[in-house]
Parts: sequence; C-alpha cells; structure tokens
Amino acid sequence: MKLSMAKILRSALPLASLLLAACGGAGGGSGSGAAIPVMGGAVQGTALSLAAASATPAVSTLAGTSQGADGIGALANFNSPGSVVSDGTNLYVADSNNYTIRKVVIATGATTTLAGQAGVSGSADGTGSSASFSYPAGITTDGTNLYVSDMYNMKIRQIVIATGVTTTLAGSTSGCYWCGATDGTGTGATFYYPTGITTDGTNLYVTDSNNRKIRQIVIATGVVSTLAGNGGYGATDGTGTAATFNWPTGITTDGVNLYVADQNNQKIRQIIISSGVVSTLAGSGNQGSSDGTGAAATFYSPKDITTDGINLYMADSDNNKIRKIEIATGVVTSFTGIADTQGVSGATDGAGSSAMFNYPQGITSQGGNLYVADSNNNTIRQVVIATQVVSTLAGAAPGADGTGLASRFAYPGYITTDGTNLYVADSDNYTIRKIVIATGAVSTLAGQAGQSGSVDGTGADARFDYPVGITTDGSNLYVTDTNLQTIRKIVIATGAVTTLAGSGNSGSADGTGAAATFDSPTGITTDGTNLYVADKYNHKIRKIVIATRVVTTLAGSANASGSLDGTGIAARFNYPQGITTDGTNLYVADSNNNKIRKIVIATGVVSSFTGTVDSWMGSGAVDGAGIDARFNSPVDITTDGSNLYVADHNNNIIRKIVISSGVVSTLAGVPNIVNTDSVMDGPASAALFNAPTGLTTDGKSLFVVDSNSNAIRKIQ
Repeated sequence: MKLSMAKILRSALPLASLLLAACGGAGGGSGSGAAIPVMGGAVQGTALSLAAASATPAVSTLAGTSQGADGIGALANFNSPGSVVSDGTNLYVADSNNYTIRKVVIATGATTTLAGQAGVSGSADGTGSSASFSYPAGITTDGTNLYVSDMYNMKIRQIVIATGVTTTLAGSTSGCYWCGATDGTGTGATFYYPTGITTDGTNLYVTDSNNRKIRQIVIATGVVSTLAGNGGYGATDGTGTAATFNWPTGITTDGVNLYVADQNNQKIRQIIISSGVVSTLAGSGNQGSSDGTGAAATFYSPKDITTDGINLYMADSDNNKIRKIEIATGVVTSFTGIADTQGVSGATDGAGSSAMFNYPQGITSQGGNLYVADSNNNTIRQVVIATQVVSTLAGAAPGADGTGLASRFAYPGYITTDGTNLYVADSDNYTIRKIVIATGAVSTLAGQAGQSGSVDGTGADARFDYPVGITTDGSNLYVTDTNLQTIRKIVIATGAVTTLAGSGNSGSADGTGAAATFDSPTGITTDGTNLYVADKYNHKIRKIVIATRVVTTLAGSANASGSLDGTGIAARFNYPQGITTDGTNLYVADSNNNKIRKIVIATGVVSSFTGTVDSWMGSGAVDGAGIDARFNSPVDITTDGSNLYVADHNNNIIRKIVISSGVVSTLAGVPNIVNTDSVMDGPASAALFNAPTGLTTDGKSLFVVDSNSNAIRKIQ
C-alpha cells in the first residue's frame, strides 16, 4: 500500500525531559522506592537491559495487528472486504484491498487465507499464497469451487476449495489495453471491471460493470456470452441487448431470475434468465433512503444483493443499511441499520435500526442468517433474519479498542509513556490511544475514530486532524496536530483537550498561543518546563514555554533547508521530524538529511551527531561511528539517557546510538526487508518492520510504532 508523503514522514514524540518526582508525573518506583526519571515520556537514567552485551533482544507485538492477519473473531484483519458467499459451513470472503480470498468458519469465526497473499497484487495462477489477485470484488460458489470476479485483472478466477488451486476461467490479462466486451471462450473473452458474480450451478452470471452488461459463462466450457445490456448508459427495460444499465454491481439468482443491484441507476433490476427480459423491480432512480413499493422506494448506491427465494436483501451501501425487498410485490423496507438517515455510519451491533454499518458492500444468505461484508468497518457481520439482530463474526472496525491483537490502529504516528501506560497518536483514526503496558489493553483517550476536526473538548467530544507527535510531562500529553498546524494539550486524568499554540493556519511566526504559526509540526518532546517541536516544513526547531504558551525559534530558519551546522537561526535542517532530550541537549532526526543532529538547549548550538547528509552515497543502512553511519529517512528518536534509539523509517530497522561515542548499530529488523504480509516477531536480528515511526521506552523495553503494520511492537 502506498502512503502519502505526510504518512511516510511521520514524526514521533520524542521523549522530553521530566523527572516524575519533580513534575509529579506517574512513574513507578524502583525496588528501593526511588522515583523513575522520565524525560519527555521516556524513562531515563539507566541504559536499557536489552542494550547489554549479553542480551538477546526479541520483538513481540503488544497491540494492533497487520493487514491480512488470520485469527479468530476480532483477531482477524480484513481490508475493505467486498463480497461474501457461504457453502453452509464456511464463509468465503473476497478481501478486496488485501488481494486475498479468506475463509471464515461460521461456528467459530476462525479466519484463514485460502488464496493470495495480503498486500501483494498480481494475476498469477497457483496454489494458495502463490496465486495473486488484483482487487477481487465478487465471489460465488457451487460447493466445490469458488468463482471470483478479479476486478482489476479483468478476469474470472476459479479456486478449488479443497486445495486452494487458482486458475483463470475467463478473461485476459490485467490492464486496460486488454479491456473490452468481447464474447468468446476462456481467455478469448474480455471484461471491463467485472464486479458481482453468482451461479445456478451450471452457469456463472457476472455484472461487467464498466461495460454495463450482464455476462453469462458456461462453467464447463468457459464460453462467455452477453445476456443483457448493450454497453450504453441508461435504465431502459427491454430484452437482452435492448436493455441498458449504469454500473451494475451485485447480482444473485433464484434459479429462474437474476436480480441486479444497478448501482448508479439506484435501482434493483430483474432478468428472466431464459429470455433475457429485463425489468425494474424497485427504485425510482433517485438517491434516497425511502421505503415504499417499486418505484416509490429510493436507494443510495445499492452494492450487492442476495435472496432466500422469497425476499431479496440488499446492501444499500451509502445509506449504511440492509434493505429487504419482497420479490412478489416489490415492497421495500429498511431491514437493519440506521433507518432513513443517509450518511450515519458506525460499527454498533444490535437489533434493527439500533445496529450501525459503514459502507456494507457484500451480502449473502445462509440458513436463516445474512452475512455482510461491512467494508469500511473491515468486518464480517451476521444478521439473524428472524430477529434482525446484528453481531460481528470476524474482524474489528478501524479504531476498535480491545486487548492486544484485537485492537485496531490506522497508520499510527508517534508514541510516549509515563512508565505505566503508552500513549499513541493514532493518526489516520484522528485519536489519541492509551495502552496499559502490563496487559496490552487499548482504549481511546481523546477523539473519535474516523471523525476529524479541530474541536477542543473532553474525551470523545474532542476532534483532531492527523495527530502525529506526542509527549508527556507525566500529568499532561502534548500533541502535534499536524494538519491543523497546532499543538494540543490533553489532561491525562480527564481527557480534556485544549489548544496550547498555533492558529490553525500554516506559517512560521513566533508569538504567544494562537499568535504563533507552524507548518506541519511533527515531533515533540519536553523537559517538563518547555516543549520542543520539530516544525517539519519550516525546517525549524521551535521552543514553547508551557506556562506562558510563548513560542520562539530555537534553531533553523523558515523556508531555508540545508544541513549546515551553526548556532540558532544560522543552522539548517531538512524536514526534521523526530526529537528527544536528555534535559541538556536535544537530538533531532533530520529526516531528509539522513542525519541525527544535536542541539545544546542553553546556547542553540547545532552540530551533526551521526550520519551523512543526503547525497548519492548519503542514505543507506551502514553501522559505524559518526559520519561513517548511514540512515534512510530517520523519523523518530528517543533516549534512555545513555543511548539514542532511532526509527530508521525507509530502512525498516531500529538503530541504537551510544551517546558517549556516537557509535551506531542495528538493534532490530533486517535492512531493506519489508514486512508486507503479517507482523514478523522473533529475535530482533530476524524480526521485520514496515515503516516504523514512533519510539519510546519505559526503562525496561523499547516500544515501536510499526506504522504500516498498524501495530505497536515491543523490543525486550
């Protein structure tokens, strides 16, 4: 998955300074009852035990889980599942953005990957993970095989359920050079974004969305023909090619008729298979959420459809509802989800209108239940037809709280600690999360997942817009709300959020509170009295006096990037991101310079501590001392007082720097090897990361925000 530059260049909340004893912060005590010294949210004073020569550090996952992870119930991770089908015992899911086909045991919620590899798109036939897909959109089964509309590959794929063997039944290679609407046999036929698919056991029926046609495939021979639609835009009823559609998506059959969710026409169409006669069963053609009979009903992006033989059940995606349609009468009712209210989304289980969905795309019926691919919630939901009770069978929604792997993050930025808890800027969820170190229990301290904004308030009433950096003085958190160009303060005990500095507009002005301006502030740290901010796009390091909110420039100059050492505004940085302190000095991850810089707080003197400025030989993953070391976009940094630890983002490794000597070594990860499938825990030398960003320590362990894995990792 590609990230925007803002996501790639995340900064962490370096650990500023504050003695818990002096600042009244929450630190635990040592065995003798002494307070634990904390600087900016990292325990300092004694080198981490993992740094000892005899130590063999290991990496484990404390919270969150990576894309495509298998597991039971909430431990499974989906990415925009698009379609679902059942053989009576299991569900099979087209996990569209993971490029995989998943199997879910209905009785237990146990999820495994049947074919494809998470995060790896392609068009290869093969067995299990050796096969590849490119946005599998629709799925159906005849009990022995699965049939998948592989949308971006313009193909129909067949998977033998018992073996996971994947072959191409019809359609040619991906890429619109081969897009078309040609009837033919096997690879001689062409499709243009095939989406929905269903079967009567002998034939497949496919909604060929961008061709605006309904195609028929004889399973035994692979012969493809056009059953209805002529390729033109419209909503004309008629026979065969006299009918028109507008981006048909979902399709189901009762053996005699096909029922099609004609998405952009906002209608449900019926096709008599034997004759190809197309008629409109329900929908006025206008967007809406009104119940009614036939053309009196309105829909908003009907996406998929299923039948129990008497009724149709439809995923009304943009209405976030499941609708019921009586086939005999065309009467449409809201079956479950927030009734008659467009744009209200959520992940709430419950009965009828008390349940909430977030862009449900796929739906199937089996044995008195409906199963829904709730796409934006990344979950598979079950609906008991008789009671309309909705529950979550597998997966967890973005931003879900929970313990360990059951929690969900979305491209989290940086991390800090008070010695007992971790606090994470969960950037793409727009929230601040709390993790109990002892248990891995995750809760949301402030903000609401999926809801961005600039509102001060308490807990879920507050709003952030891409929070990235975070630090603590033991009583409060300080957050760089990057897209808002502000510094926010959160009282840990209450979750009360206020804006400490920044106007909400980008700029480089010094001043007090809202009179100051920033340009993508990223990393932040504290010595208990002041905050220090890596003001990324201004190429500056800013100082904020907490008590007065006065913002000044400590080093660097706005709109003047470079790598020059010097004092105060004479020094130059190039997109600095991470920052930490030992109370006397600041250490900065100067990302685009691929260097670690040191700033004497008292004088503003800037020097290059280790690494070499970006040049044809400047980036890499070379261990060594001082300028002999090489980094590749270091984005965050923390310290235990004796060593620095760096999230070497583009190298996908964690580096250690001995402060007294400047010697750089690789603590964890394998350089240039990216974890693209699932979290790879194990010995530090073999563990894999995917775009690590934030770092902090509680004096015993190092905690890493593994951003692209959406996980919090622990090194001990």
